[in-house]
Amino acid sequence: MDKPKLNLSFTLIATLVGFMIAIQFQTVKKPVERDTRDIWQLREALLKEKELQTNLLSEIRSNEEKLSAYESKRKQSKEQALKDTLQELRVEAGLTEKSGPGITLVIEPVLEDIQLGTPVHDTVSPELLQRLLNELNMYEAKYVAIDGQRIINTTVIRDINGVTKIDGHTIKGLPIEIKVGVDDMDTAQKLSDRMNVSKAKDEFFTESLKLSVSEANPNISIPAYDDSIRVKYLEPIKEGGGS
Repeated sequence: MDKPKLNLSFTLIATLVGFMIAIQFQTVKKPVERDTRDIWQLREALLKEKELQTNLLSEIRSNEEKLSAYESKRKQSKEQALKDTLQELRVEAGLTEKSGPGITLVIEPVLEDIQLGTPVHDTVSPELLQRLLNELNMYEAKYVAIDGQRIINTTVIRDINGVTKIDGHTIKGLPIEIKVGVDDMDTAQKLSDRMNVSKAKDEFFTESLKLSVSEANPNISIPAYDDSIRVKYLEPIKEGGGS
């Protein structure tokens, strides 16, 4: 074989081998994904997961205790057990007044803006209230009333023609008082501390509103929900188990 043909064969073989090696390298190569979060963000995420786990375990234990108590009461007195269960459901639905540990929040205009003659809001937007409620719930708030209106699971906060309404209740103006009830004084103090350093204060300030947070109070009164609760898609079971 002459030299030009030999060189050409060698070049083709080298090119083919190099192409195969490149394909194999790309096949086995895996992108390296790095977690860019710092240690404090990871600790915060871990803390939230632990809190969620604790809350779930607490709820499971509570339900197990309720079942045990219900079975015991049922054997003693079916009628009394049903009455107790009904009362408990009324409490959970927000249909009863609650008194106990908690804090009070007040939303009012920023005084400096008033003194400077800057136009200020005379109410608060539904979005700000909803974000505030979400944060309170995250910090173990059990019972909440805004401007005297009890907040329950079906509560709707919305803007109607520029007016903020809570389940049809109109928030007429500032200041607005928000009462928050919790299980015990330790939780109330933690809630007060957390809300005092919360980003919610900054969010309200950008809207020329001031969010004040009280110290823990052993006796906060939360009014009962006084409107009718609409229940959809539920029907009473007929006697005999039929639908």
